[in-house]
Amino acid sequence: MSDEQLRERVLQALAFEPSIDDLHIGVAVENGVVTLSGHVGSYAQKLAAEHTVQHVKGVRGIAQEIQVRTAAAKQLADDQIAARALSIIAWDATVPDGKVQVTVQKGWVTLSGNVEWFYQRDAAERAVRKLSGVIGISNTIEVVPSVRAGDIKRRIEDALLRSAQLEANRVQVSVQDNKVTLNGCVNSWSERGAAERAAWSAPGVVEVADRLVVG
Repeated sequence: MSDEQLRERVLQALAFEPSIDDLHIGVAVENGVVTLSGHVGSYAQKLAAEHTVQHVKGVRGIAQEIQVRTAAAKQLADDQIAARALSIIAWDATVPDGKVQVTVQKGWVTLSGNVEWFYQRDAAERAVRKLSGVIGISNTIEVVPSVRAGDIKRRIEDALLRSAQLEANRVQVSVQDNKVTLNGCVNSWSERGAAERAAWSAPGVVEVADRLVVG
C-alpha cells in the first residue's frame, strides 16, 4: 500500500468516527508513519483521533501533533478544572478515596498519588479526560506493587493465552522489579494493544515496555 492510499484510509476513518470533528485535522504519511496535526476542541477528541488511526490497517507508527483549542465559551480557570476533576474522581467507585491528588496549570492536569492496581490509575485519568478546559493530562500516579514478579509473569501469560485477538506464542514476557517488557511480533496495532492491556491487567505491574513489532 502506498503512503497516499494509507493517508486516504486514515482520512476516511477520521471522518467516519462520530466523536471526532475532523475539519481541522491534518494527516501526512511517510513510510507508513502517520503524522496528525491541526487542532480539535477537546482532549477527548485528540485521544479519539489517535485511537482511530491506530486501528487503520497499514499504520506502522503515529506522530501526534494535534493541539487542543477550547472554545472561549468553555474555557475555565485552573481552580475550576481542578475542583471538577477531584469531584468526578471522587464519584468513580474504582478509584480509592483520598489516593489521588490533582494540580492544574493552564489547562494541563497532573495526577499524582499512589494506588494498588493499574486499573485504578487508569480510571482516574479516564475520569478527567472529557472535562471541559482540559488540554492534556500527565498521569504520575504510582502503582504500589503487592505481588512477586513470578506471579505477574504467570498471570500475564495466562491472559495472553485466553485472548482471542492474539497468537500468544509470538509474544515474550519478562518481568523485573514489577516492570514488564513485551517482545515479539504481532499482526496489527489492535493485537499490540491487546497484548499491552493484558500486561497491565496483572496486579502489581508498575510499568510496561511495549517492544512488540507490527508486521
